[in-house]
Amino acid sequence: MLPPIVYIIIFVFALIFFGNAIKKIRPTEKGVLERLGRFQRILNAGINIIIPFFDRVIVADIREKVVDVPPQDVITKDNVVVTVDAVIYHQVTDPFKAVYNIQNYNFAITKLAQTNLRNLIGMLALDETLTSRERINSELRKILDEATDVWGVRVNRVEIQRIEPPADVTEAMHRQMKAERLKRAMILDAEGQRQSAIEKAEGEKKAAILSSEGQAEAIKKVADAHKYEKVALATGEAEALIAVFKAIHEGNPTNDLIAIKYLETLQKMADGQATKMIVPYESSGILGSLAQVKTLFEKGDK
Repeated sequence: MLPPIVYIIIFVFALIFFGNAIKKIRPTEKGVLERLGRFQRILNAGINIIIPFFDRVIVADIREKVVDVPPQDVITKDNVVVTVDAVIYHQVTDPFKAVYNIQNYNFAITKLAQTNLRNLIGMLALDETLTSRERINSELRKILDEATDVWGVRVNRVEIQRIEPPADVTEAMHRQMKAERLKRAMILDAEGQRQSAIEKAEGEKKAAILSSEGQAEAIKKVADAHKYEKVALATGEAEALIAVFKAIHEGNPTNDLIAIKYLETLQKMADGQATKMIVPYESSGILGSLAQVKTLFEKGDK
């Protein structure tokens, strides 16, 4: 029979053994199990049974992490010193590589980013550096992702936080920007005045054209009215002549017609255009009366 103290020691040892045999892995982690110093397997989230004192578990966080790259001075292609810093978002994808292929991947990524930032910006002039952040971000992310693949780490994105030129360069850039804005304002003002003058000239041109068209239309209407009046008059005279012609040639002229023709002949004789007139016998009475009237007018003229 063992002493009670022995049972107590065995019980405590059993509690410690079984307590260490249970290893909990959180959903945001992966476990790397080593047994007697050799890699055994990858432990997933949940409760895992291990052998205490023989197994060792190295936990790798698989969440996305942010690494702040410290500011550094970088010389551009045109020999301007700028201060640059960035942030890197990365994530462990292979716990085995992250544990065994690199000692401290956060520190390694930071130094790698600083080196490649100097290389990339050194190939760009100052103006290109200030306007090509997206290009720098994309190229730097590609370089880092290829380099960190052997570490079991994926670089999701890279963001340049600041590209700051020296104070004198910044002041010169501000003066240049102000001059450029004043130049654009003057150009826009001149363009506005030119456009206004063009619109005004176009308006005056259209008004003159409309006025000319109105005058031409009025003249045309007056000419058409005179034309229609002359046509109507000529038509009436033609119809009268046709009627006289038919009356004479049909052999039945009336006394009124003969009298009208006689008066017309008298007018022509007075103008010296006609000296003779031949009339039918049937109209002698009327013509005699008209002749007397003519004689009276001639005596009155004398």
